[in-house]
Order: sequence, then structure tokens, then C-alpha cells
Amino acid sequence: MSNKETVIVLDFGGQYNQLIARRVRECNVYCEILPYTVDIQKIKDIAPKGIIFTGGPNSVYDETSPHYTPEIFKLGIPILGICYGCQLMAYSLGGVVTPAADNSSSEYGKTETQYNTDDILFKGLPESGISWMSHRDYISEVPEGFSVTATTAVCPTAAMSCPDKKLYGVQYHPEVNHTENGKDMLKSFLYDVCECKGEWKMESFIDTTVAQLKEQIGDKGVVLGLSGGVDSSVAAALLSKAVGKQLTCVFVDQGLMRKDEGDFVEETFTKLFDMNFVRINCQDEFLSKLKGVVDPEKKREIIGTEFYKVFWGKIRESYGSGFFAQGTIYPDRIESGKGDAAKIKTHHNQVGIPEDIKFESVIEPLKDLFKDEVREVGEKLGIPHQLVWRQPFPGPGLGVRVIGEVTAEKVHILQEADAILRDEMDKCGYAEQMSQFFAVLPGVKTVGVMGDARTYDELVAIRAVTTDDFMTADWAKIPYEILGRVSNRIINEVEHVNRVVYDITSKPPGTVEWE
Repeated sequence: MSNKETVIVLDFGGQYNQLIARRVRECNVYCEILPYTVDIQKIKDIAPKGIIFTGGPNSVYDETSPHYTPEIFKLGIPILGICYGCQLMAYSLGGVVTPAADNSSSEYGKTETQYNTDDILFKGLPESGISWMSHRDYISEVPEGFSVTATTAVCPTAAMSCPDKKLYGVQYHPEVNHTENGKDMLKSFLYDVCECKGEWKMESFIDTTVAQLKEQIGDKGVVLGLSGGVDSSVAAALLSKAVGKQLTCVFVDQGLMRKDEGDFVEETFTKLFDMNFVRINCQDEFLSKLKGVVDPEKKREIIGTEFYKVFWGKIRESYGSGFFAQGTIYPDRIESGKGDAAKIKTHHNQVGIPEDIKFESVIEPLKDLFKDEVREVGEKLGIPHQLVWRQPFPGPGLGVRVIGEVTAEKVHILQEADAILRDEMDKCGYAEQMSQFFAVLPGVKTVGVMGDARTYDELVAIRAVTTDDFMTADWAKIPYEILGRVSNRIINEVEHVNRVVYDITSKPPGTVEWE
């Protein structure tokens, strides 16, 4: 999407690069994340209103550390350096960054910080407050023309500025919630330094995108693979608003979704939106392929391969022309550009278009949006709250929540148990307080007593977590009485279950999903 008002987040390897971009977007300013290797000509072509240097794990004086051409400081574009980005600015412009010989200058976590409120970043804010630090090296001497604008007990330069050149640096992380008034500091940079107007709003995004889609698609058809997840659902609603019945959504129901979810997706999109909806029911095919398979990675591979076969078989049969749309969002594009991440789990959607199917082009209407923006667009387009705020669900579905071999009976047991859990969480108002919760069938049988008889039946595990970013997660502290109701209902209402346990493992060391 073309935007006159853009801020570039230049990524130097920081763990908070996406969080910085999200905070900028929350201030109604569009931004893009670019790697530090980007050619400066591209930056000139974009002509951003401002640039933000991210943090990073390196030391600026190491030969292998990421740097950028000093020419960037001569463009007249306002720049804010954060953590490593602040040190890089100082180092590049003649300041002194001192290596931490010991821990005397190191700061990690919440740190009491003193601010010069005459500086434009801190105007109107308290003179002291908590900032979130994560550094060993420190700026011992600022470059010529700069002033120190914030300090801590051990850090002589917690912030610096050169207003004449519109260059600013902060040693801490204003983007994280732990930094008091951090968002206000970012807003001051965006509005008072960069002179942004705040034109990035989802209403204008919808209007602009719908107009662009109409022009691009014309009178041709467009097909979208609809999973029932947030991203593909919002993409479908946006395309429906643009071209109506020219859109065909193909929904592959592999029988591994939550209870009644396939029916809910079909009802939602056939009743609320103007489109063609095609549902392919193929539980038997998927289960037959999964028979006897217990390895989780193999299950993911089989489910992905079978989905590919079923979906593209239908496309090849009826829709192999016009345009192909998908629900790619901005973090997908950022992550796909990283080549050094260790393989943890394969992604079910990492498949391409078969060579024999020739679409004019691929349409990605959400490719510039973060997840929270996607949800906002979905709500404005009238998608039901339940679908817009749907929790993350693995691509292979219940195939990786049934541990071990997947059978129709096990899937049914898990669907019923999971439905009870969701019902109780909704009733008590806890559903939206947790980031994710679900039932797991571990494939373990235990001895029990029901009535006067001994039982030997399935165990169901409950998993619930809270998190800001899913990189780390804590197990949710659900009250015992709620867990008790969930357990009693599952044992009494779901056949072949005689025990319920609660998973209290954080991430790390565990992952959110069991497989």
C-alpha cells in the first residue's frame, strides 16, 4: 500500500523490532521494517518522515556488528536510535561507546531514570520514571552537538539529542510496556519531531484497499483458500466487499477442527457476505492417511500434503484462472525473510502454487497489517466477534492435539472436551483474559472408579496460557472452582474419559502446543 506518511524501522537484530513497529502504528503512523542491509537509495525512494534504529545484541566496536552508512545522518530525516541504535548513532557521529569491563554499568530490567523535560521527547512528562534497560556497553561521551537528556544511577547517557539535526537516542526501550510513558515518548518523536499527521487508520485502509482491489481484479474471478482463521476470514470479507460474487472461497474441512467449527464458518460466510462458498468435507481421507502415524512432524507433513492435494485438486478442476488470494499478514513477510532461525515446527501453509496452475497474480490484501490491525479491520467489516478474536489454532488442527495416532473416536472425544472447556471459560468471563486455552488428548489411559466399576479410560489435559507475544508464555492461574467444574463436566459428559489434569508448564521450557 502506498503511503505518503511512512516511518522506517531499521532492524539491527533487536528482539523488539515488530513491537516498535506496532507501537508506531498504534500512534496512527504507517511504518515498515527494513533490514540494516537495505540500500540507502531505497530509503531515499521511500522518503520517510522518520527513521527508527532498533536495538540489537551486538557491540558497536566489534568488527562483525551491524552498521549503516553514515550518509543516513545527512539526509535531513529525523532519526531515533533505541538501545544499540542509540549507541550506533553516537559511535557513527564521533561519540564514545565504552565497553562494559565489568557489570558496574550494566542495566537490565526496570531502572529509575531521570529526564530533562525541556527536551522535546520528554516535554510534559514526569522528571523521573521507570525505563526498561537491556545493555552492558554505554555512551560515555556524546557526539559534538548532542546533549545528554536522561541519566540513571550508573548510566551517564540514558538519552541524548541533537535537535538541530533532529537526531535522538535513548538507551532504554520505550516500546515495551515496562517503560513508563514510553508510548508518549514515541508519539513525541513521531508528531513533534517528524511532524506526522496520523493518517494511518483502518477505516481509510479499508476504503483504499477496496478501491485498489476493484481496479486490480476488474471483472475477473478471484479464489481464496479459507481456513476459518482470523487472517483468511478478514481477507475474504475485504475481497467480498470489493468484488462480491467474483470471489470464491474454498474451505477444506478435514474433520480436525473444533466442535461445530466447520458449520459456523460456513454459516458466517454464506449469510453475512456476498461470495461463492465451497466446502469440501474430507475427514475420511485425512484420517486414512494418518492411520498408524504417531510422530508429530510426520503428522504435520501428511496433513499439509493432503490439504495441498485436496485444495489444489479443486482449484485445478474449477478455478485455475484469474487471481489467487491469501491472508498473508505483515509478520509473515518479515519472518519469511529470516534465514537463520532454527527449525522448531514446520508451518502447515508453506506450500506454493502448482506450476500447472496459472493465475494472473497473487493478491495479499492484508500484507501490510499486524494481527491487531487485522482484527480491527475484521470488526469494521462485520465479522462476528467470535471469529475475529479466535485464538491461535494449529494448521494441522486437532491432529497435533491428539497425541499419537489420530482416530475418529479420539478426535470426537477431544472435540467434546474442548467444547466444554470453552463453554465454561465463556460463562465465567475468563475466555478473553487468557491468550490461548484448549484441551489435549495425550493418549494416556488411567485407572478410575465410576459407580461401582473400575474404569481404564482416557486422560484429558487442559492447557491455558497468558502472553504478550507467544515468544514466552506463563500458565494461566485459573481459579480452582472453575477448573473443578470443567473437570467434572468432562468426566461426566464425555464418554471414555475418567481423568482431567491441568498443565502448569511455562514457555520456555515447554511450548504452548504439546506437539
